[in-house]
Amino acid sequence: MSSQDITLSLEERKQVRKGLNKLKDAGLIPAVIHNPGKDSIIVSAPFKEAVKVYHQAGKHHPVNVKVGTQTYLTIIKDADFETKKHTLRHLVFGIIKQDAKVETEVPITLVGDAPASKAGLLVVRMLNDIELEAFPRDLPDEVTVSVEKLVEVSDKITVADIDVPKGVTILTEATHPIAIVEETPAQVSEEAAEESAEAAEAAEATTEEAPATESKE
Repeated sequence: MSSQDITLSLEERKQVRKGLNKLKDAGLIPAVIHNPGKDSIIVSAPFKEAVKVYHQAGKHHPVNVKVGTQTYLTIIKDADFETKKHTLRHLVFGIIKQDAKVETEVPITLVGDAPASKAGLLVVRMLNDIELEAFPRDLPDEVTVSVEKLVEVSDKITVADIDVPKGVTILTEATHPIAIVEETPAQVSEEAAEESAEAAEAAEATTEEAPATESKE
């Protein structure tokens, strides 16, 4: 995990449902802090600061949230965005403890150059994030995996190819593909055309070789 401390100041709110429009007009977004075994804390966050924190922390980096005189160690559990503009409109934080493991998503970064790409083939991304379990202090900001073994069509890299730091457990199925090599649509069309032409030639050759049927008078 990065040594960077991320902090966000929140305020308790009373506005719900229709009252949420007033928050938006004031440059705020609604948020909730889930506290296991206790009532959730209903809060609001300054829009610009909340967006910045989300981009910094994602769902894997602990965030210190301040509500009045209280400070809670949390992790972002969910972020809701408007469909068309993809604007952040709601955040859900979950209180965590330094001495308790948490399960969360961490982004996967592909590193290196895939020989398949240089050969004009298509490297298709199948997985962007991975599920991990670790103590908050051990959570990585990302995991990396090399694509240099992607050479030919059907070559793939899977979750099993990822090496994680000590103290981190991968929860995602090991056989889940991360990236796979495929032919480009143009290559597929070209092969299909060649196969069609070969089939037509074979059919024509068969017709020519077939003996003529004698008619009986």
